Amino acid sequence: MELPFRSFPFDTYLLVSYYWGMENRKKQIVDLAIKLIQQKGYVAFSYDDISKQLGVTKASIHYHFEKKEDLGVAVAERILLRLQESLMLIKNSSASAEEKLKQFIQQQAQRFECTEICPISSLQTDYESLPSAVQEKIGEVSRLELRVMKELVAEAQTENIINSSEDVHQVAVTILSSVKGALLYRRVLGNDVLTEVLNQLDSFLKKP
Repeated sequence: MELPFRSFPFDTYLLVSYYWGMENRKKQIVDLAIKLIQQKGYVAFSYDDISKQLGVTKASIHYHFEKKEDLGVAVAERILLRLQESLMLIKNSSASAEEKLKQFIQQQAQRFECTEICPISSLQTDYESLPSAVQEKIGEVSRLELRVMKELVAEAQTENIINSSEDVHQVAVTILSSVKGALLYRRVLGNDVLTEVLNQLDSFLKKP
């Protein structure tokens, strides 16, 4: 991508280009770390994995993230930002409560390849082995994810899409657990499991 700084003096352009490249490398590292967490888990991946796949030295990775804990925090912050963006899009959407709920469930379920699971689920699985700073961040992420789902469920109840007698918290937890569990089963049994769970959720949540 061309940098939007060509009107700057040449030495300034070089400096900005340098920092642009550094930020891009930092983003690549976080992106790949998320991918590895989805595939292998936080505990199982190493800077050596990132070094080999990006074709960079481990020293260059340590330059951006001195410790794996620092990278773990950056990963959790990226996930948190995505959830915050999703929440804002949902709040500002003109779609019906039913469509919002379906879109969020589909988004949570189908943006990963067959061998991958939700990065939040993967980090939750490794929770006891995570550094305290990463534990704190993944706790924040987990609470926000549940909050988003609870808001969607509550809105759907208001519009009589979901039975209003159901407890909002319990329904939200059930939906998230079902989708994330289906992603795990899909790893072994294939896409049909995920499709079946999504179809079952669709019928289960409808107001009788």
